[in-house]
Formats: sequence, structure tokens, C-alpha cells
Amino acid sequence: MSTLQVTVVPNLPFIEFSRDFDAPVSAVYRAHADLDLVQQWLGPTGYSTEIDHWHLRTGGSYRFTHIDPEGERFEFHGVFHEVRPNDFIIQTFEYGGHPDVVSIETVRFVDLGGGCMRLIGHSTYPSQEARDGMADNGMEDGMAEGYNRLDNVLAEFRAGITSRSNN
Repeated sequence: MSTLQVTVVPNLPFIEFSRDFDAPVSAVYRAHADLDLVQQWLGPTGYSTEIDHWHLRTGGSYRFTHIDPEGERFEFHGVFHEVRPNDFIIQTFEYGGHPDVVSIETVRFVDLGGGCMRLIGHSTYPSQEARDGMADNGMEDGMAEGYNRLDNVLAEFRAGITSRSNN
């Protein structure tokens, strides 16, 4: 299993990440685009996810809520500014707990050959303080757990199973 690599760029309001997957770009992209698949992997282990809407297309938007085991709710939303299937996504990302902080994120789907791919992301925050708040509040752990769950979804996808219950 691959591990998430996160770089919190010193003295700049950026966070960069990458994660390899033992799956082709088309399968990983589909897991980002198909609402049923997104719901299976998005978020930390042990949390449930409610997706209000998820329109992965240029000009589309999304809104979802993670619910922790104690019932606390964490709401997120944003706009997909540019979507190039199997290649590239530019989106905004906003956590409801900090409504004045909107990051701009770029995600690239890179074919590594041999049925493997790398997801490469770059997030830009409006301030160093906003970036530090995100980096210091569990973002990396939540992303890593979500991508580990995505590995499981992709394994089932490879086995011909495309739907299962969330958590």
C-alpha cells in the first residue's frame, strides 16, 4: 500500500501532496467522479459521509458532510472550476468551520505505466495562518485514511465489484 506524501511548504501558504495507486488513471478518476464511489472512500476511517451534491464537471460544485463516531458534523463545499477527465481538476475547497477561508486546489492524474498512477495535488490558501490551521488540524491523517479507503474501492473495482456500503 502506498503512503500519502504531504509537503507543507515553509513560509508559503501552500500544501502539496502525492499518492500512488495500483490502478489505472481511468479507475482513480472514476472513483473521484462517481457519487456512489466517492461516498465509499471520501473521509477518515470511522466517519460516515453524506453527500448533498457532487457534480464533477467544469462549473460544477459539491457539498458533503463528514460525521464522526460521536455524531459531530464537519461540512465542506466548493466549486469545480476546470475538470479534464482522467487528467486534471481545479477546485475550491471550503470547510464550514472556517467559512472565510477558501483554498484553491489542483489535482493531477499522472499515468505511471503498468496500470499504476500518481495523484498530485497542490493547495493554495489565502494566508499562512489559514494554511497552518488546515495542516495542524488533522488534514493529513484524514486524507491518508481516505486514500487508504480508496485503495479498497479500487481493489473491489478491479475484482468487478463496484458498490458496497459506506463503513
